[in-house]
Amino acid sequence: MLELKTVNTSYDFLQILWDVSLNVDDGEFVALIGPNGAGKTTTLRTIAGLLSPKSGEVLFKGRSIGALPAHEVSRMGISYISEELNLFTDMSVRENLLLGAYAVNDRKQELETLDFVYHLFPRLKEREKQLSGTMSGGERKMLAIARGMMSNPELLLVDEPSLGLAPHLTHDVFRALLELRQRGVTILLVEQNVNATLEITDRAYILEHGRIAMEGPSKEMKANEHVRNAYLGI
Repeated sequence: MLELKTVNTSYDFLQILWDVSLNVDDGEFVALIGPNGAGKTTTLRTIAGLLSPKSGEVLFKGRSIGALPAHEVSRMGISYISEELNLFTDMSVRENLLLGAYAVNDRKQELETLDFVYHLFPRLKEREKQLSGTMSGGERKMLAIARGMMSNPELLLVDEPSLGLAPHLTHDVFRALLELRQRGVTILLVEQNVNATLEITDRAYILEHGRIAMEGPSKEMKANEHVRNAYLGI
């Protein structure tokens, strides 16, 4: 479904990604892990069309999308849930969710998806009339993921969903991601909780200093000595 071929991305004159190549197959749950500043978020932003690669190719279902703006990438079926969340804080939970479906023309499908995200996150249903700016950090994170689902994406890019969350809320978020995967959504996850991430994903890539340093099945990565020493503290 997704393939990056020797992608190089820069912020002005500062190059962040160096010949990054990775792929995510249809229905896979893939992790991208690495230290802070390694380029993980830059990778997601490049896929989502918020940054244009300096060179290399970004392919979605075989089509080159590296030169497309973010709104066109989104309409193709890619949803990016950023670490910043970018909620409309003066709007209610329900209003934020419905804005996530702005490109969906089928009203019945929109309401079915709304019911589904309320099933994933019952707390959002309880607070659907509440202004998103008055919610807790964990609730806002849930809302951002739910809003990302409202467009019925084929590929979900998720950046640090557990950052700043209490353990029980982290569990809720990971449970929701697993249910999405079981429903056929393809997921590329950037996450600081490496131990939990390697438990739930199929494969993982290690990004260090802007380059792919290692890749493989998540179970094998969890047993790798470098991963255990550098990221699991074992």
